[in-house]
Amino acid sequence: MPASPSPEPQAGRLTLERLALDHRDADNRPFRLFEMPELTLQSGARLGVSGPSGCGKSSLLHLVAGLLRPSQGRVLWNSSVVSELAEAGRDRWRRETIGFVFQDFHLIPELDIAANIALPARFSAWRLGAAGQERAAALARRMGLPDPRRRAALLSRGEQQRVAIARALFARPALILADEPTASLDAAHAAGVADLLLEAAAESGATLICATHDPALLARFDRRVDLTQTVQRRAA
Repeated sequence: MPASPSPEPQAGRLTLERLALDHRDADNRPFRLFEMPELTLQSGARLGVSGPSGCGKSSLLHLVAGLLRPSQGRVLWNSSVVSELAEAGRDRWRRETIGFVFQDFHLIPELDIAANIALPARFSAWRLGAAGQERAAALARRMGLPDPRRRAALLSRGEQQRVAIARALFARPALILADEPTASLDAAHAAGVADLLLEAAAESGATLICATHDPALLARFDRRVDLTQTVQRRAA
């Protein structure tokens, strides 16, 4: 069957229960990257995550998405304990719930802009329907990418960033995770991308969590977490 984006996200409450993540240093010595007390985000909440490089901002997003398992604590979506699901269950939940703006984009260079934006639909069907094609083209235009048939390999880093953001919004996810979404953009384009992320989340009622070094973007979030406040120390 042709694939079309879901008309509405499946609203949910995200809860992080005493979350912690352990890593090992270059000498294979264990240390605790961060700890976080209980945090609950109702549907539609906006959370900005700040802190210096290496403090665990990306890791926190990966924990929320089920790409990493916590060393301690749990991640819940409504009553479902996502962090305890088997890999197939976490993959399915992520596909149905999350739009992820990765810091490294993860575009396919051989595909054009529209095809990269519509990649989420390819995981559930072999052919993209007309509604999906139009949504991909509309998102490209909204992101300031007027030629949706241009190959990703020919794009600047800033253009790739905008394609990655449009792809995360394609399926109208209930939970949007953005890892440094304005890092490759100048001030004017960064403000435009921030507008799109916040507007898209508000329009669909999605929860938005954004890890960023950008103080202008961070200031636009009504809730903020500074991971600098979580002390890195050796794990017991």
